[in-house]
Amino acid sequence: MTMAGDLDIILLLEGTYPYVKGGVSSWMHEIIRGMSHFRFGIVFLGSREQDYAGWRYELPDNVAFVQSHFLFDAVSTAPKRPARRARAPNPDMEAAIGRFHEGLQTTCPEIPTSRQLSDPASPIGQGMFLDSDSAWQYLTDCYEASALAESFVDYFWTVRNLHAPLWVLGKIAAQVPRARLCFSPSTGYAGLLGAMCARQTQAPFVLMEHGIYTRERRIDMMNAEWIRDRRNFLQTDQAEISHLRSLWVQFFETASRQSYSNASPIISLFDRARRQQVADGADAARTRIIPNGVEIERFSGLRRPPDAPVPEVMALIGRVVPIKDIKNFIRAASIAWQKLPQLQAWIVGPTEEDPPYVQECMELVQSLGLEDTVHFLGFRRVEEVLPEIGVNVLSSVSEGLPLSILEGFAAGIPAVTTDVGACREMLEGSGRDDDVPGSAGGVAGLADPDGLAALIVDLLTDPQRYRAAVETAIARVEKRYDRRTMLDTFEQLFREAMD
Repeated sequence: MTMAGDLDIILLLEGTYPYVKGGVSSWMHEIIRGMSHFRFGIVFLGSREQDYAGWRYELPDNVAFVQSHFLFDAVSTAPKRPARRARAPNPDMEAAIGRFHEGLQTTCPEIPTSRQLSDPASPIGQGMFLDSDSAWQYLTDCYEASALAESFVDYFWTVRNLHAPLWVLGKIAAQVPRARLCFSPSTGYAGLLGAMCARQTQAPFVLMEHGIYTRERRIDMMNAEWIRDRRNFLQTDQAEISHLRSLWVQFFETASRQSYSNASPIISLFDRARRQQVADGADAARTRIIPNGVEIERFSGLRRPPDAPVPEVMALIGRVVPIKDIKNFIRAASIAWQKLPQLQAWIVGPTEEDPPYVQECMELVQSLGLEDTVHFLGFRRVEEVLPEIGVNVLSSVSEGLPLSILEGFAAGIPAVTTDVGACREMLEGSGRDDDVPGSAGGVAGLADPDGLAALIVDLLTDPQRYRAAVETAIARVEKRYDRRTMLDTFEQLFREAMD
């Protein structure tokens, strides 16, 4: 796709649209389609090119161009020699390198400019930082001061990988075409790029978080097997986070603060998330809540008649990745199956993102003897799935305001979820006078398969309770989560920011 001028909005997207189906990607696709009078450009940020199989969406006509950048391909293509190598460590250069590195671990960081990052002669340019004697001296001093419990090789590559994407972001920011507005649906690398672009072009930067990015990355970092922990078991407190994991967590916290400090407004989906943003450094005066919305007419025709039998099918619609805690769903299915021998449990979503985790989930199914009960259906159009299921289940450890639950509501399907994100508010109501009373399903604790299973069984075996949950789900989604209302709100917000 070629580039075009006269852009209204540049979308800065990390690991989502148009390469990944579902979730934030589906929401982004609807925003673009619903605002056909705006011309969009897309800057996609991914991990490595080999991790993506190509575009998963047919792009609307109002998308003028797509740029794809793969941040960690930069590690293997880093220059072997610096553009200008110092013969001996230089104290001034070491100080500049120190400010750059330590700025990624502080509460009040100063983001480098794209020029500083892309200049070969800059102390924080890629060649000088990775290969100069001054950088080596600074790096070894840091290791000796704070990371001796770690392997030096692991520490060296952690620091290298931590910084490598920043030079890519600096180059992208210097080349991003001008637009009337920059928008990102997350902090992280995309939010950091938004902060750089805002400084580079003076265009307004609007930020939205569907989930709290730093929380999700912290969960990822705590479970990431690629972060080695070789600390001596007898000499260290294994309950403490390792220094290498801490470096990554602090980096993403810093990236969020930079995103918050350069964005206006800062949007969240519900009040609990807004309060978390403020606690993480966002200016409360610049925060705003805009709930997700779904195209109710698209799903209303799927509703079953009140006297129709309810399928004994529990389904999880989402990616097969650790943050969705698919294993929790499988264990809940095993427990519920003891009470409902005809029960079917469907996992409906793409499996390409984390093949090792998918394999672990399949092995869990086999170990529990659930081969005839639990089925991995892969990606399916949600309209095909909803008429065939009885309960929409979400077992995640972190969420925002999940669209799959709203789509189920619009189709008359109640839900059982973990207590994450806006799920409790969606299922049980906000308590405000303008909300719909009643429960649209049930909410269980995190990693509580017994709780999930009990709620699922209660719904599927109590017709009166099930019907009440269906009526509440439909009424609540129609009153609070309509797509047209959401699009009108964003339309007004974008125009205000552009003006």
